[in-house]
Amino acid sequence: MSGLHKEVIGKGHPLVLIHGWGMHGGVWQPLVKKLSQSFELHIVDLPGMGLSQAVIASNLHEIVQSLLSVLPARADILGWSLGGLVAMRLALSHPERVRRVVLVGSTPRFINTEPGHPQPWEYGMAASVFQKFARQVGEDYAATLIKFLTLQCMGAQDARATIKELRRALAERPVPSPLALESALDVLLENDLRPELPGLQQPVLLIHGDRDTLAPVQAAHWLARHLPHASLRVIAGAGHAPFLSHAAQFIESVRDFLESTAEAPQ
Repeated sequence: MSGLHKEVIGKGHPLVLIHGWGMHGGVWQPLVKKLSQSFELHIVDLPGMGLSQAVIASNLHEIVQSLLSVLPARADILGWSLGGLVAMRLALSHPERVRRVVLVGSTPRFINTEPGHPQPWEYGMAASVFQKFARQVGEDYAATLIKFLTLQCMGAQDARATIKELRRALAERPVPSPLALESALDVLLENDLRPELPGLQQPVLLIHGDRDTLAPVQAAHWLARHLPHASLRVIAGAGHAPFLSHAAQFIESVRDFLESTAEAPQ
């Protein structure tokens, strides 16, 4: 028994939604009504987050293992930010479970390398910036996340209504423990999937905001060049959460990709 919390809404091909660091499945709430008309949504709370408080996962492998028991036998996977890292790891480790992948504001490595590193990476952030944000979340979870999500909603047609909905969705689930936040932060700080990406054979759609400061758009261009079957949709004016600021474009991109792309051959 995994203990992971999951909601299933809608009908159609199974589409699993995996949220980002410090969040939970409620962050998808503004999209659920429209996406559930086309897909059977499987919305999970990652270990230690939301209503999955009882589940402990200290690394990326353990997160993936906890997901396997609640996922459909074969599904499309959509991951945002940390969720994108989880989606890539899942597609690489268990390709038989993953039909296609949508990566949103994601990157194979979140943190820039030190000078002289054998595999340089400059399309991320300084580790200190992540750790500062993590400290702020730890000190005042609700206020920091609402401030962050409010920034991400800039440019949205109905930003005020979206922020109100997100406030309600965040408040409905418990605050993650400091240990859970720290473990998930370590996943962001420590992982580098670049060497393995040629083995990711599923069709991939990359959706990225050109104003993303957490995962710069150059990371998405890098992924588009190095994944075997990837297409890239850059959304002008969007930050790290294009599904909040540019929901209509986001939903259209996801539908077009999942309804028109064939599965990768087994």
